[in-house]
Amino acid sequence: MRIYLNQEHLLNEIEYPRRYRSENLTKTAAVIWGAVLLFLLLFKPFGVYEPEQKMNYFLICCFHASSPAIITYAYFGTLNYLKEKRKLFRKWTLLREYGHIGFVLLLTGTSSFLMRDLIYRNEDNWSVRYLWEEIRNCFVAGTLFYVLLRLGDFYFQSQKGSPFVVQFIPLDSEPVKEDQPQKLFIKTQVKQDDFSLYLKDLLFVKADGNYIELTTCKDGLVNNELKRISLTQFEAQLAAYPYFLRCHRAYLVNMRHVEKVSGNSQGYLLTLGTAEAKVPVSRTQLDIFNTRYQQLKQVYSI
Repeated sequence: MRIYLNQEHLLNEIEYPRRYRSENLTKTAAVIWGAVLLFLLLFKPFGVYEPEQKMNYFLICCFHASSPAIITYAYFGTLNYLKEKRKLFRKWTLLREYGHIGFVLLLTGTSSFLMRDLIYRNEDNWSVRYLWEEIRNCFVAGTLFYVLLRLGDFYFQSQKGSPFVVQFIPLDSEPVKEDQPQKLFIKTQVKQDDFSLYLKDLLFVKADGNYIELTTCKDGLVNNELKRISLTQFEAQLAAYPYFLRCHRAYLVNMRHVEKVSGNSQGYLLTLGTAEAKVPVSRTQLDIFNTRYQQLKQVYSI
């Protein structure tokens, strides 16, 4: 399954990650400690000169593994306090997360430099060269660990069916060229139930037995209206409009109004305009949804 990334995804607001929340910080710190310790023991990545060591290599690895774990716990613990008590850093974006991670890596590299006198016999322990070396090594290894841990987190969340944000570029509300009339007359099985609607105002349609519930938005006001017609019959009369998609057995969506997509391999949830309700995309419709979106990008300016 393909995930389409917004070129401005770094600035889009996302949910504050669970791994940094207070209730999960101990677990996050433990994972960091275990992963770093295992990595240092197995690979000895930055060279080991035993005559300079003041203690056993295993203890040295424990010190280096404890540093990022403790700093991460203390840093995000403080950040959580500021978010909850001081109402700071309320908006969370990927760019902001990368900035915080970069600062944590800088602190970790600095702490590794400060530990050198405790761990190594070397007259140049306090030199600028070793300060730069420790910070550089920390950024190289830390970036690798961050990417691997994020990939692992995405995998396990997907297996559990937990949602994550899928970056989605909304289609322009006005097409490059529109040959079809904006107002459509809908025929039902009973003539007196026939009705007309403006397609540009229609957000989505929900099936309710032999009825459908139309959710429209005009001038920022969301309105729900019940009509006596099946969703299948209604869908057939919109066949000429490719931006309407049957995304679920009970839902039909206007893709020109989709503003955000969240979900995983088990399905999506769509946010449309100012409507509070989320529209589901079933697992069987994911590929169709993604393919249709790519096709519409070529018709509608983005």
